[in-house]
Amino acid sequence: MPTMQIDRSILIDKKPEEVYSLLSDFHHWKPWSPWLILEPEVAVHVREDGKFYEWSGDLVGSGEMTIIDQKENSSIDYDLTFLKPWKSKSKVGFIIAPDDNGSKVTWTMESKLPWFMFWMKKMMSAFIGMDYKRGLLLLKDFAEDGEVHSKLEFKGINQLDGCKYIGIKRSVSMEDMGESHKADFTQLMTYAREKGLVDGNGFTIYNKWDLTNGICDYTACVPVKEIPSDLPASFVSGERPKTKAHTVKHIGPYHHIGNAWSAQMNRQRSKRFKANKKIHPIEVYLNSPLDTPPNQLETEIHIAVN
Repeated sequence: MPTMQIDRSILIDKKPEEVYSLLSDFHHWKPWSPWLILEPEVAVHVREDGKFYEWSGDLVGSGEMTIIDQKENSSIDYDLTFLKPWKSKSKVGFIIAPDDNGSKVTWTMESKLPWFMFWMKKMMSAFIGMDYKRGLLLLKDFAEDGEVHSKLEFKGINQLDGCKYIGIKRSVSMEDMGESHKADFTQLMTYAREKGLVDGNGFTIYNKWDLTNGICDYTACVPVKEIPSDLPASFVSGERPKTKAHTVKHIGPYHHIGNAWSAQMNRQRSKRFKANKKIHPIEVYLNSPLDTPPNQLETEIHIAVN
């Protein structure tokens, strides 16, 4: 059977004993779980002693997790059993190490895929790695601030208006997308505002994802009243079609936007909607990603439907 070994780390501005107290008791897991945020209606049961946890949902499947070993303030090991959508078992753990006045937290997994899924090893490793990254960012919020700064609203099928736009096309690593977006929209908005062209909210068209290698091709766009004849050579232009789209809204800092994307992909895989693959997915920024406080940034993810 194909094996997977995955680990992701994050720095948290809390002492190891404070992080350990959260991770060693499943009663603290629900607010920051990268899977439960995708389906808030999931049924969750935690044993009274906080050492056993089980869940059951329509979208995220079902399973259970048990703490099998722990070293105070430094590590915790778990047995993880998935029951649906297919049965599998994994060894999961957290390693907590002092780092200056805080902690370096590493989330690990050792698992095996069913034999018939051998061809999906790289893709599954990438998916789980992204889930771990989302979860660690949520855990950081919860540990440092007592709450997570990521909220999802599931809006279903909506009408997405069309528009003319000017844009900047990029191919970047997913790790660099936040800074890349900021630079692109600064350049686009400065130009469009000076010309008096802006005609709505900025948005990003996602042309291609390479999840295995962590690369994304996108076009950062500003809707305009008309396409200028003297458009800079580094810019592109086009027209976004009017279409029906399945929509998930995210409220919070852009580094949490993966929660909204994961919610969309989860619903698409579960056949809650059928995507129109001829039209690329779009992020629409309901307020300015440049001027809005990070915790108040509102972004909608639209996937065109047939």
